[in-house]
Amino acid sequence: MKEYSSHSLKDKVIVVTGGTGVLGNSFVNAIAEAGGAVCILGRNEQTGIERSEKIISSGGKAMALKADVLDVDQLKEARREILHEFGKIDGLVNAAGGIQPQGVLMPGQDIFEMNIEEMRRNTDLNLWGTIIPTQVFGKAIADTSDNGSIVNISSMNSKRAITRVLGYNLGKAGVDCFTQWYAVELANRYGDSIRMNALAPGFFLTEQNRRLLVNEDGSYTQRGQLIINQTPFKRFGEPDELKGALTWLLSDQSRFVTGAMICVDGGFSAFGGV
Repeated sequence: MKEYSSHSLKDKVIVVTGGTGVLGNSFVNAIAEAGGAVCILGRNEQTGIERSEKIISSGGKAMALKADVLDVDQLKEARREILHEFGKIDGLVNAAGGIQPQGVLMPGQDIFEMNIEEMRRNTDLNLWGTIIPTQVFGKAIADTSDNGSIVNISSMNSKRAITRVLGYNLGKAGVDCFTQWYAVELANRYGDSIRMNALAPGFFLTEQNRRLLVNEDGSYTQRGQLIINQTPFKRFGEPDELKGALTWLLSDQSRFVTGAMICVDGGFSAFGGV
């Protein structure tokens, strides 16, 4: 393992939902590198096991748990296993989410013939897939940690009209609303002992969006090129470029930060296009 970063998570136990995804991999490694014990939660059990074993073999602490973020019983069982292993939970990263292919409005498709059920599934995954784990693991944070931190994963889609993915847009806009609302309610009840913030990535290539943004030959699709044009850095982000912001939000160095959205987007959200 690397030496602990300045945003130290030493002795903290952090749960990462969606820990078996592309961005989730950077999140769990960031936590381990900062000295935290990371609990990798996802539906892909084998990937979770492989990632936890790699961290453990490098001298870190990790465990893998199979659970669906929309299944309360599975989440409660995961919570039980974590508390049995570590005795506490200090943080939660709500990284589960994304865009399911059936929830994309294709070019030329009649807007009045959208697949409403699939759009709804995308909204549920991103919004309720954040709220439900917070309810389950947040209770354990309140009961077992002196300085807890919950980090939700927002998106550029939450504040601007990004075409074709209505369900995802609605879900991430809901995550922003939830982040601010819940941060205030937590503060009213627990003071500064539990914080909630959101990390808003710009455009990063994942398995879910790759076919929308990059052609098989590596060139940008029309949609990918439009994103690059709107991003002052003129490139997509690298997953590891999210590590610093994440560990800062989870660490004690951000103890006076709550209800905030931190953009890591190469300038996308700031650029007016001119």
